[in-house]
Amino acid sequence: MHAISNPPNPFEPRHRDLLEPAPLARVEVFEDATREILSRNDSPDLPFRWSVNPYRGCFHACAYCYARSSHEYWGFGAGTDFESKLIVKRNAADLLRKAFLKPSWSGELIVFSGNTDCYQPLEATYGLTRACLEVCAEFRNPVRIITKSALITRDIDVLTRLHEQASLRVLFSIPFSDAETARKVEPHVPSPEKRFAAMKALADAGIPTGISIAPVIPGLNEDDIPDLLMRARRAGAVDAVHVLLRLSGNVEPVFLERMAAAFPDRLEKITNRLRDVRGGRLSNGQFFTRYEGQGAHWQLIEQLFEIGRRKAGFADCDEAATPSTFTRRESLQSAPTQMTLFE
Repeated sequence: MHAISNPPNPFEPRHRDLLEPAPLARVEVFEDATREILSRNDSPDLPFRWSVNPYRGCFHACAYCYARSSHEYWGFGAGTDFESKLIVKRNAADLLRKAFLKPSWSGELIVFSGNTDCYQPLEATYGLTRACLEVCAEFRNPVRIITKSALITRDIDVLTRLHEQASLRVLFSIPFSDAETARKVEPHVPSPEKRFAAMKALADAGIPTGISIAPVIPGLNEDDIPDLLMRARRAGAVDAVHVLLRLSGNVEPVFLERMAAAFPDRLEKITNRLRDVRGGRLSNGQFFTRYEGQGAHWQLIEQLFEIGRRKAGFADCDEAATPSTFTRRESLQSAPTQMTLFE
């Protein structure tokens, strides 16, 4: 783990500077007693409205993670706090069941997770994601999953039920082809090889999978795109997407600090390329433009992705509309009912 290092939290009135070298960050797990598990997304440029996040913070410790700033809402930092002060929602599955039993729920698509990885290492102990997916399978609610973890292969049985009885697609986030580079940027994530092996295991089980080359970091990993697409297609992926790096809020200082430590000879190239594709800035938070760049270099990246996608053999078609499969009939029969006055 890194030595404790967090940018000043904009939601905290005070910030303490250490007078001596910081100790190493120690992993701590906190419990969240939330009464809601469905997170509503109001961003107009995202293709889903609801997500489930059984965990907050992420042990994967990816230097670029866009969710770092959200950890500051809890009074923690966006730096080492994000990967060492982890929050679990023990009653996530019960809350999801209650949400599905409400007449107002119509069975919309749910994304696991809209924030941090639902299959991060804590899942091996707590099993919250699996429990929530079991509820989704029971109610036949459509699901999409985004993960970097090979742990997902543990749940092939419930994933198969979801695919057969509702709707499911799993995107594996794999932005680097080289394991050594990946380890420097995503220190606690399974290697690209293990992620491709997990992708193949799911595809062999008949589960639709895809690759998310996210983020694309100009000056660091754009040359990996053709190889990543080819390896994903060989592993059975049917979909491929790419997303430009976002450095919103305090993600920026964390990312720059860690890139300076991992790639001191490439930091200037990375920042210059980012400014080139972001119109002179390191990031852009505007809807509809925050996930893509501009200018000649970004056009080259787009062409590299499109040519690589075609060479790898990905079908030139969009994902079909999510089917309406949700049902609560069987679940209502098994749910406890309130006794009447005369019972």
